[in-house]
Amino acid sequence: MSNTNQDLADFIWSVADLLRGDYKRSEYAKVILPLTVLRRFDCVMEEKGTREEVRARAATFAGEKKDALLLGISGLPFFNTSAQSFETVGSDDRNVYANLKDYIRGFSPEVTEIIDRYDFHIQIERLNEADLLYLVIQEFAAIDLSPSKVSNHDMGYVFEELIRKFADASNETAGEHFTPREVVKLMVELLLGPDEERIRKPGAVIDILDPACGTGGMLAAAEEHIKELKPNARVNLFGQELNAESYAICRSDMLLKGHKAENIRFGNTFTRDWHEDRRFNYMLANPPFGVEWKKAEKAVREEHDDHGFDGRFGAGLPRINDGSFLFLQHMLHKMQPLKKDENGEEIGGSRIAIVFNGSPLFTGGAGSGESEIRRWILEHDYLETIVGLPDQLFYNTGISTYFWILSNRKPAHRKGKVIMIDARGEWVKRRKSLGEKRKEISEQQIANICAIYRDAEQIAADEGHPQHAKVKILRNEDYGYQRITVDRPLKLRFEITEDTLAELAASAALQKVLGDKKMSEEDVAKRQAEFVEALRPLAGQVWSTKAEARDALHQTVASAGLLWPSGAAFQKALWGAVGVRDPQGEVQYVKPNRPEPDPDLRDSENVPMDQNIDDYLAKEVKPHVDDAWIAELKNPKTKLTERYKVGYEIPFTRHFYVYEPPRPLAEIDAELKSLEAQIQELLGEVTG
Repeated sequence: MSNTNQDLADFIWSVADLLRGDYKRSEYAKVILPLTVLRRFDCVMEEKGTREEVRARAATFAGEKKDALLLGISGLPFFNTSAQSFETVGSDDRNVYANLKDYIRGFSPEVTEIIDRYDFHIQIERLNEADLLYLVIQEFAAIDLSPSKVSNHDMGYVFEELIRKFADASNETAGEHFTPREVVKLMVELLLGPDEERIRKPGAVIDILDPACGTGGMLAAAEEHIKELKPNARVNLFGQELNAESYAICRSDMLLKGHKAENIRFGNTFTRDWHEDRRFNYMLANPPFGVEWKKAEKAVREEHDDHGFDGRFGAGLPRINDGSFLFLQHMLHKMQPLKKDENGEEIGGSRIAIVFNGSPLFTGGAGSGESEIRRWILEHDYLETIVGLPDQLFYNTGISTYFWILSNRKPAHRKGKVIMIDARGEWVKRRKSLGEKRKEISEQQIANICAIYRDAEQIAADEGHPQHAKVKILRNEDYGYQRITVDRPLKLRFEITEDTLAELAASAALQKVLGDKKMSEEDVAKRQAEFVEALRPLAGQVWSTKAEARDALHQTVASAGLLWPSGAAFQKALWGAVGVRDPQGEVQYVKPNRPEPDPDLRDSENVPMDQNIDDYLAKEVKPHVDDAWIAELKNPKTKLTERYKVGYEIPFTRHFYVYEPPRPLAEIDAELKSLEAQIQELLGEVTG
């Protein structure tokens, strides 16, 4: 952000000083943002010079399609028929309230809808009652936001800086509203860079969607990049945004740039897709990190269950506390189909860029919603590239983030593979932190990352290349694995101890077996106590087999004149107390030749997709525990018995891990002694 833009944002922010006392700091945005938008519209109309002509024609025209006529006269995508302007509203302290209301009513529907999203009429009443309306309007009337002084591009910076300031003032998350511009620039270049030839083709119409568009910074940057390649390109921008203030800013920005304001829609992308019937050439988004989707759960689950892959969420549902993968599935659903023209050349198809934190890379084990979504993406060969970014890059979080680049028209040399680029070291320190943002990516570093992306195959193949360590290329199936459950037999010895007797005395299962419906609770408890006391003479004895233990216990109980209960519940309660796990103990069997698995020894292994699970068990497991086997478990969804589950994860950090040996002890010891000497010297200065 340039110093001029920063100064302008600071000046507009300073107007908030007038609100102190009557407004909380967290409420300043409700006044400042809509007035900034209104003042921008006012300056645009003033500079265009058609305001008087619009007013005159509006007063005399009585026919139909009046709005269309006035739009044509204004030369802008909006108009105002009021006799007021910021200059007149701000010059009359006695009638400022009535004049401002009249001024706002004079706008065309496109602007009225934007202002309504701010609920600004409530603030007008509040400012008027506090005798602040005239003072605030005067301040804004003195700000020159004419396009000749502040371009649309710079105005976007101003809006974003204001939102950041308001978010800081109210401890909200500015990062939910916009993305640092250098991050947007890198993202756009990675998205559009491979398609320069397509973009330059004559007659191309380019539709771009951001389903979490915030203030529209990504859409604006994408259009700007395309216009640099082809100035007369026809670009249509579409967006959807849940935050009312961000939506209003984005829609007003699109309106001022000549785009169809109705292409920017307000609402939750998960519960209603306002662009349901459209497909897009390019899509990009920075959805909020780790935000739960509980409010949209009912609609999302219904779409998943009722429509499957005909809807947006057929691949699976992530856990409720992170909706990142819902945004990505939404975008993949809106890709244009890939076709071939009469010459056999591919046409259509889409490219997607999205910002994620680390969670979508690996969260969720085999069979989970996240794993199934990754599986669907990789098995359909949509994922092209993942770029690891520096931490402390965003305003509201210091965590590491990643670009995912996806496409249904990957070039031939990248089909069936995923490129991983480690750009975590590509940053420079900011002179001044902005929230959590302490780092930024320079222009040179953006160019360097794009070059690595462009030449990834060459760099990966050349071990001598200076960037070789930053690039890994793996096959899609390399990210998959077969999750097997490894069981080992339950081995027990059998003994009677005081703890055993206490456990049997407290066993509800044993009490249930020993009693019947006709007996009182006291009689059942008495019978249980008698059974336990009958076993007391065996305290201290140990048996190596269940058969030996059963004979001894049965004989002792019979000698006491008591019955030996039957049934599985009794067996479970008895042997659960008497049996003790022992690596040298007797193997227990469910059926002949079918050992009973020990749940405490159950473990899991991830077997590579191209390896036989039995061969893996024989090679990797049995040399260590030769009695292990692969469990056969029933899938709760399909009710089928399975020996493994397929899972997918992308362990980005693991692939770029470089072992660093620990420092020599002598070096550490020398450093500690040096620090001790410095501390002693400082203490000497204090006490001296």
